[in-house]
Amino acid sequence: MPEEHQDRKSDHLRINLEEDVAFQRLSTGFERYRFAHCALPDIDLQDVDTTTDLLGRQLGFPLLISAMTGGTAEAGVINRRLAEAAQGAGVGMGLGSQRAALEDSALEGTYRVRKVAPDILLLANLGAVQLNYGYGIKECRRAVEMVEADALVLHLNPLQEALQPEGDTAFRGLLSKIEKVCRALDVPVVAKEVGWGVSGDVARQLAEAGVSAIDVAGSGGSSWSEVEKHRARTLRQRDVASGFVDWGIPTVDSLLMVRRATPELPVIASGGIRTGIEIAKAIALGAAACGVAAPFLPAAAESTAAVTELIGVLRDQLRIAMFAAGARDRATLMARPLGAVRRQEAWAADAGERAHGS
Repeated sequence: MPEEHQDRKSDHLRINLEEDVAFQRLSTGFERYRFAHCALPDIDLQDVDTTTDLLGRQLGFPLLISAMTGGTAEAGVINRRLAEAAQGAGVGMGLGSQRAALEDSALEGTYRVRKVAPDILLLANLGAVQLNYGYGIKECRRAVEMVEADALVLHLNPLQEALQPEGDTAFRGLLSKIEKVCRALDVPVVAKEVGWGVSGDVARQLAEAGVSAIDVAGSGGSSWSEVEKHRARTLRQRDVASGFVDWGIPTVDSLLMVRRATPELPVIASGGIRTGIEIAKAIALGAAACGVAAPFLPAAAESTAAVTELIGVLRDQLRIAMFAAGARDRATLMARPLGAVRRQEAWAADAGERAHGS
C-alpha cells in the first residue's frame, strides 16, 4: 500500500509538470470583473499595506502556497524549496496529503519543513474521506504533530476519488466525523476542495460542523479529472475521466456562494488564481487569503530562488493593483466604492447613479 501511494504521488507530480491539465472551457470567473481605476488614489505606493491575518497568524500578503505534494524524495525537495521561499516572504503554505507518511514513517521527512520555515503559517493535510477508512482523531493529531502545523486541512475530493482506479469513495456519514475532529483538535480545521468548488449548502454544513475556515478551490485552473485521465489504466477509464474536464463551480462563484452562506468564516479563494490582480479581486470579493498552487510547481522544481521570484511578482502585482484602485489596505479594498469590483457592463449605470446622486 505505501508503494502504491508513492507511485500515485510520483504520477501526480509528473503529470502536472508535463501535461496540459487545465479546464478546457470553464474559467475561474475573475475575467468577468474589473476594478474601477482610480486616477487620483490620494496615497503613496509605499503606503499600501498588504498584510493580513489568517487563522491567528499574520501574513506579509494574503497568499498561501497551496497543498501540492509529499511522500516521495522529489516531493521532499519541492516542499523544502517552497517552505524556504514562504519563510522569506512571510506567506503561508499547505502541505500535500500526509496519508503516505502516516502509513510509512520513512516518508515523514518529505513533509517536514519547519527547520527551514520556523515562522510560517503551515497547514497539515489529510483526505477527509480517510475518516471513513479507519482514520480518526489520533491520525489527525499525528499529521499535525509530524510537521508542527498550525492547522489541519481536511480535503474533500469525491470526484477525484471516483475517477481513480484505487479511489476511496465511501463518503456517507463523513460530516459527523469531521465535526468530531473539529471538536477534538487543539488547532483549527480547514475544509478544502481540490479543484471543483464548494457550494453554499456544503459550506453551511461545514460551518455547523465547526471548521475554522473554508478553502473553496474552485474550477478554472488545473483539473484533477484531467490528471486522472492521464493516469488511466484502460481506455474506458480515460473516456470516463475526460467527460469531467469542465465539471465544477468556478472559483469566483464558489467564493461568493460560501461568503453568503458563511459570512462569519474566513474563506480562502483558490483554483486557477495566477496573478496578484486576481488576488486583489478575490480579496475585494471577500476572501481572507488566496491559495496558488500550479505556477509554483515548476518554479519549485527549478529552485528556491525561482519560487521567491514568483512570490515577488504576485506581491508587486497585488500592491500596484491596490494602489491603482485607491485602496490602502484590505479593509479599504473591500469597502471603498471606487475600489470595489464591478461587472464591466454595470460601470456606466453605476457611474450615472452616482453622478445624479441616486
